[in-house]
Amino acid sequence: MASPNEQVKPFAPANSHYLRSDEEEVASLHIKLRQRKYVHCCGCVSAVFLIIAVTAIVLGFTVFHVKDPKIKMNEVTVQRLEFANGTLRTDTNITLLADVSVKNPNVASFKYSNATTLVYYSGTEVGEGRTPAGVAKARRTSRMNVTVDIVPGKILGVPGLMREVASGELTMTTYTRIQGKVKVVMVKKNVLVELNCTVRYNFSSGEIQRGDCKRRVRL
Repeated sequence: MASPNEQVKPFAPANSHYLRSDEEEVASLHIKLRQRKYVHCCGCVSAVFLIIAVTAIVLGFTVFHVKDPKIKMNEVTVQRLEFANGTLRTDTNITLLADVSVKNPNVASFKYSNATTLVYYSGTEVGEGRTPAGVAKARRTSRMNVTVDIVPGKILGVPGLMREVASGELTMTTYTRIQGKVKVVMVKKNVLVELNCTVRYNFSSGEIQRGDCKRRVRL
């Protein structure tokens, strides 16, 4: 028989280990849910960065890619190319007028400095003209009129002039140089556009027969 001074210890509930087991399962479930949310969040962030990167690359190679401006000589006319006593007049300069256009295919403006046009006869420079600086707007074409004064004395100093005059045509070459900049978003590029053309002046008709033109672009 138990002593009255002894304390009776209560028995532990029979289902205590089941309660602990349920709590551990709930805690484990919460951890798994947090891990899933973390993985899902990381996946979404990674997908967003991937989309941004792909979009930037595509735009960089398409819309924001710096394209070559195109220069074209549309028309050339010659004034005051006159003869007197069987030779070229030297009391007045010959004037060459050129209609030049610059096509800018970029999404940003093409700003260019003074354009230079040189005229050569048989490899000798006989005239020079300059055009003020300007801007070819985005995806637009800018046109400029170039005036070149040709010194008759320089042409007369080239051997074979009168023989070519007797043939009825005078062949000259022109060189046009335009330098500028194109800035697309954070990308800025210097652009140098060069155009070489062959022109033939017909003495009978007084018109220019424009030959081939070769364009070169340096970035």
